[in-house]
Amino acid sequence: MTFNDLGICDSIKKALDEEGYINPTPIQEQSIPKLLNGKDLLASAQTGTGKTAAFAIPILQQLHLNRSQSKGPRKVKALVVTPTRELAIQIAESFDNYGKYLGLRNAVIFGGVKQEPQVQALRRGVDILIATPGRLLDLMDQGFINVKSIAHFVLDEADRMLDMGFIHDIRKLIGLLPFERQSLFFSATMPPAIVELSGKILGVNPEKVVIKPEQTTAERVEQSLFFVSKKWKPQLLLHLLNTVSYDSVIVFTRTKHGADKVVRALDKAGIASAAIHGNKSQNARQNALNNFKDGRIKVLLATDIAARGIDIDQLSLVINFDLPNIPETYVHRIGRTGRAVSSGSAMSFCDVEERAYLRDIQRFISQQIPVIEDHPFPDDEEEEFVVKAPVKKNKSGNFGAPRTNSGGQNRDRNGSHGNNRNNNSNRSNNGTSSGNSNNNGNRSSRKPTFRGRR
Repeated sequence: MTFNDLGICDSIKKALDEEGYINPTPIQEQSIPKLLNGKDLLASAQTGTGKTAAFAIPILQQLHLNRSQSKGPRKVKALVVTPTRELAIQIAESFDNYGKYLGLRNAVIFGGVKQEPQVQALRRGVDILIATPGRLLDLMDQGFINVKSIAHFVLDEADRMLDMGFIHDIRKLIGLLPFERQSLFFSATMPPAIVELSGKILGVNPEKVVIKPEQTTAERVEQSLFFVSKKWKPQLLLHLLNTVSYDSVIVFTRTKHGADKVVRALDKAGIASAAIHGNKSQNARQNALNNFKDGRIKVLLATDIAARGIDIDQLSLVINFDLPNIPETYVHRIGRTGRAVSSGSAMSFCDVEERAYLRDIQRFISQQIPVIEDHPFPDDEEEEFVVKAPVKKNKSGNFGAPRTNSGGQNRDRNGSHGNNRNNNSNRSNNGTSSGNSNNNGNRSSRKPTFRGRR
């Protein structure tokens, strides 16, 4: 199927052709016809599946066909609410690209910057408004935004909204919207709180589209796993960045402090990088993202919330410096390099405290992530958690042989990860000889060395 088969008007098809869009992704193929018929939509789809186009294209077409001929300033007809500033900017760019020949006008508003330029854009008249919840309600309270004319409402990344504490803002906003409207609800996961929220936003019997993460990302991305002690993670990252071929890489950390710490280590080693997270100003975050997109820096450190809005074409590599404690988040992360129908590569570090996270991730994606054992900073305790498989060469051939990992399932009856750690020579229950144990013990006493960029 191509976009020509979806009933899209010529002006939008021309813009899509210029963007290089030929075949719709599954969520676009399933969603666009339903939305063009005016249906409400409940969609479960992760970042990277093409969902922005799935809702932007039908909204643009309906606004174009139902354009008001009345005089006076334009009234907001479509509202897209999204959790982060970066994602709001990306969505606005998509509306600009797809609707470049329609004569419609959009604006993006978010906090962290002065409101006056945004207020001026609203005064000039806007057809489509893309906003984060806090600044949206603030400008509504000040009387700068009237939502009574809204015909299309999109709540994007609903699960992230809840994670960031926006649930009360969203409920307040819903009470202010017109009852007669088309509503679109997008969420990567559907826990009970999200299902309840969707019931308050959508009409009776909405259309449903579900794109399962493991069908759209995990099978496309070449994944690899490195068991490493926590203290050696920075050195392993430096080693990979100096030996792996890449054009651009996003490195995910669990905390803001962790991202800043890694940036300092990379800068000290002569690798230009930048971090984006909630403690950074909007200008700093946008400058870092622009430098990354333009190729002035090749390494971007990010926390999960800040990275949700990143949309980079041809991202070559994702590195999970810290494993996430939520399996769906792992799929979101590696999906950064497996955009739409593209393939990509993802490497993950796992220390002993993250073994339970690894087990949950592998169960969620129904895959055993190949383990790379030939690297300079191995984890002394990985033998207790790994069942070796026959040696196989990985696709890149850079790091030796992957092996099948039990994901932490080879534990004692009490489920403990650490009862046997103090005695490296007593591993007979794991099928490891005392001689091997002694070798591992010697390895732990040897401090790894790192040679600079070659």
